[in-house]
Amino acid sequence: MNDIQILGSLPLYGEQRVQGSKNAVLPMMAASLLHKGTTVLENVPQIEDVSCMVRILEKLGASIQRDGHRMEIDAANLDSCEISLDYVRKMRSSIMVLGPLLARLGQAVTYYPGGCSIGKRPVDYHVKLLRDLGIAVEEKDGRIEARAGRYEGTQLWLAFPSVGATENAIMAAVGAQGETVIRGCAREPEIVELCLFLAGMGIETVGAGTDTIRVRGQESGKSPVYRVCGDRIAAGTYLAAAAVTGGEICLNDAPTAYMKTILEVLCACGCQVMAEGSRISLKAPARLRAVPYLETAVYPGFPTDMQSIFLALLCLARGNSVIQENIFEGRFETAAELNRMGAKVRVEGRKAHITGVQSLKGAEVTARDLRGGAALVVAGLAAQGTTTIHDCEHVYRGYEEIVKDLQSLGARIEKH
Repeated sequence: MNDIQILGSLPLYGEQRVQGSKNAVLPMMAASLLHKGTTVLENVPQIEDVSCMVRILEKLGASIQRDGHRMEIDAANLDSCEISLDYVRKMRSSIMVLGPLLARLGQAVTYYPGGCSIGKRPVDYHVKLLRDLGIAVEEKDGRIEARAGRYEGTQLWLAFPSVGATENAIMAAVGAQGETVIRGCAREPEIVELCLFLAGMGIETVGAGTDTIRVRGQESGKSPVYRVCGDRIAAGTYLAAAAVTGGEICLNDAPTAYMKTILEVLCACGCQVMAEGSRISLKAPARLRAVPYLETAVYPGFPTDMQSIFLALLCLARGNSVIQENIFEGRFETAAELNRMGAKVRVEGRKAHITGVQSLKGAEVTARDLRGGAALVVAGLAAQGTTTIHDCEHVYRGYEEIVKDLQSLGARIEKH
């Protein structure tokens, strides 16, 4: 059942809970390898990427018990340091286990990661940081072998604030002797959450949320129990779906503190938005307003993971909009699919020029990646007639129950 079929033009109304964060939980699961005991994660989203990471950890020797949204990871008896190529091809976040495996076992073997086809996402930053820590890394025919003896804390610099490389550097630094200072760090909320999770293990970090993070090398001394924060991208997707259909919804368990730029753009489009605590309410206008210029940026800028979804939203806004993609050059593959639905999107390099139309029409389209697939769902909800989205396995990698959630808000949407 990898297709989603939508009968559009119905406004969304009601309340919906936001799932746990995909981008926060995956590095936490990887970090559980640092602890020679049991780790408990709560509010874990039931998505395909989490299931893939479970299989990776189990292959390394961890024992995992899942009960709904609760996960217990026992990494006391790891017996492998190699991640299978089959798993790596499916999910880019598999690269996250490099750092903790080196810190825990002193060696790790993996391959160049796969995941969504949204442009170049080199692992050069990860490899350079490991080498700068004094770890030997050999790359050959797509295979990465890393070996670490005793390595000392040092100064590390990121040429670009990569989220994944920052997370890997933090976890690798846990195995160093003394303090490691990482400069040029990404400041995304998921890094803050990772450091809070590590604190529950008794691992000291300072500076999460800034461009400089200090890590004290030490063994984990505590068994953490941690609740994963809400998913800011899933929350933004549902808000965009309500906005584009002319609806009115409330979201609970939303990470409002991490969503400032997303909410600001929705307000600029004419939506009435109120955020209080972990609750967000949105009321859409009669018709959305265009946003003259919107660009993606590292946090606290507008997230690249929301770009495709807002591309779909702005297709129905009154006036002309421009989106500049500054992170992943392949994010505009969804534009061609939206144009099949009657949108007017012209892509020039890293810019998309959007002329808002009065309505979209249902069509057969294909999800090219995770967020692009979610964007097509948003467009299909607003389109006249029936939209069929093919290859939706991409969507299920990041959204726990997107079909059921939208059905509960009044959408006519089904898996096929």
